[in-house]
Amino acid sequence: MIVEHLNLVDFRNYATADLTLHSGPNVLVGRNGQGKTNLAEAIVFLATLGSHRVSSDAPMVRDGQEFAIIRASLGHAQRKVLVEVQLNRQGSNKARINGSPSKTNELPRYAHVVLFAPEDLQIVRGDPSSRRRFADQLLIQRTPRMAGVLGDYDRVLRQRTALLKSARARGVRGEGLSTLEVWDDKLIALGSEIIDARIRLAADLQHPLAEAYATIAGADHRPELDWALSVRGGDPEEGQGPSSGSGTEADQRGEIAELFRSALQAKRASELERGMTLVGPHRDDLVLRINDLPVKGYASHGESWSVALALRLASAELLRAESPAGDPVLILDDVFAELDADRRRRLAEITAGYEQVVVTAAVESDIPDVLHRHVVRIEAGTITDERDPSSRSARSGTERDD
Repeated sequence: MIVEHLNLVDFRNYATADLTLHSGPNVLVGRNGQGKTNLAEAIVFLATLGSHRVSSDAPMVRDGQEFAIIRASLGHAQRKVLVEVQLNRQGSNKARINGSPSKTNELPRYAHVVLFAPEDLQIVRGDPSSRRRFADQLLIQRTPRMAGVLGDYDRVLRQRTALLKSARARGVRGEGLSTLEVWDDKLIALGSEIIDARIRLAADLQHPLAEAYATIAGADHRPELDWALSVRGGDPEEGQGPSSGSGTEADQRGEIAELFRSALQAKRASELERGMTLVGPHRDDLVLRINDLPVKGYASHGESWSVALALRLASAELLRAESPAGDPVLILDDVFAELDADRRRRLAEITAGYEQVVVTAAVESDIPDVLHRHVVRIEAGTITDERDPSSRSARSGTERDD
């Protein structure tokens, strides 16, 4: 799959923008604050229904506007697909595919993208929410229907937590809140499906992760990943506990549901006391290890970067192997500036073989020669294609949002 053309309206700093891309490497060069990352973010949104920079959609709508439009022409072998999403500052987003209204969670069926960005280091070193977001965005690309499951879980979680807060304010204790059981059932059904999908994803990433890490780092440090689950005890969100371990595929979903229900019952008093839901996939953590030690807290800066890059490369290889659409688009957003010369070279050599690569950089010399091909310059609100130096295809509302 490749992105042939990207059109934006009122997205981030762009009032309008048009960007033509080609197969192979594409380089977007410009000083910080010109909007390079905004272009990358728009492409990624079509594939993951989320941003790698913010947790809500409203910041992506240009100041003073009520909605933004992302529109892209995608090439799937001989097939062309036009996908479009309207991001609303308030209310649900809207989507179109080839001009016909569609559900937004259909978009990842057509757009397959893997983003490498400086923020990736937070997947390794940050709090559990960064790792959950990484996993869930990959889940959506792998199985688009999971966007609906994750959205439904979030809604049930908010409603159940609101009920707990109300009960705390009214001084309800113990078993005095029978209506909570209705929400327990919904939380368990949706949450068990998410946990099961995450565990399977971790298992499927294990082999490509090990191969990618060895290639990037030039050494075999036995990288591993597994989920620490709140349904098994403890609270991974708060660094407590325990218990990773995934169970067998045959009994996994049923076991998870039973553990989920037991854990909710065990935490009932604490939940009523604190006014929050303490069990479920929103409290879990993806544990990363090299040489049998947790990456967070033990790995060096270089090792942490190798793990982060390997996670993205493993994601790309998984999507490449499973998707009938071919390679995902790889976006390397200002990542070369963060790497030493050796990792820079290794990453460039691996990614150059993908069908389409988009590289952003503030300093053009940071880009390895193997990726230094079709160059687009972004300056003072204007996108200029070097193949057509007279082009002036974008106008920004402000120049200080990259």
